[in-house]
Amino acid sequence: MTAFRILAAMALAILTISACAGRPAVPLDEAAIEPFVVERDLAGRTIGEGSFSAINGTNRSFTAWLDGSWDGETLTLLEDFEYDDGETDKKTWRLTKLENGEYSGTREDVVDTARGYMDGEAFRLEYTVLLPGEDGGKGMTVKFRDVLVRQADGVIINKATVGKWGFRVGKVDLTITPVTE
Repeated sequence: MTAFRILAAMALAILTISACAGRPAVPLDEAAIEPFVVERDLAGRTIGEGSFSAINGTNRSFTAWLDGSWDGETLTLLEDFEYDDGETDKKTWRLTKLENGEYSGTREDVVDTARGYMDGEAFRLEYTVLLPGEDGGKGMTVKFRDVLVRQADGVIINKATVGKWGFRVGKVDLTITPVTE
């Protein structure tokens, strides 16, 4: 095989692998969505119904009760999860708006810092999570790439890809609805 063919094969393999864990597409018809505004759309009380699906066939449904507050610089989003198997979990996002309009985020299980930014009418959030190991053992890291859009009725659609070593290993689909009191 010539050097050119080897390089071409390697380039094709790299492109294929990088596409596997790429950013999720913006869900829905863009004409049906409104601009996403983090400090408006994630503030207040909402409820999310969603599921996680892995490439090994694992499916896990969950409900998330969310309570967000904006202080002028940082959105604090409290998340209370209940999974279909009865397991519960609590997490707290802190998304700080930067001068360039992007967001820097932290959460208990996020490695380093999350990056949030606008992509047209959608909001994208990219971060690495340290998943806990079994029986307290060493966990593993996976990369999440979320895209959030706001529909005209105020419902938020959140779709995420989950990747490891450049391959897509799972996805999350979540529909977030404002809670009316």
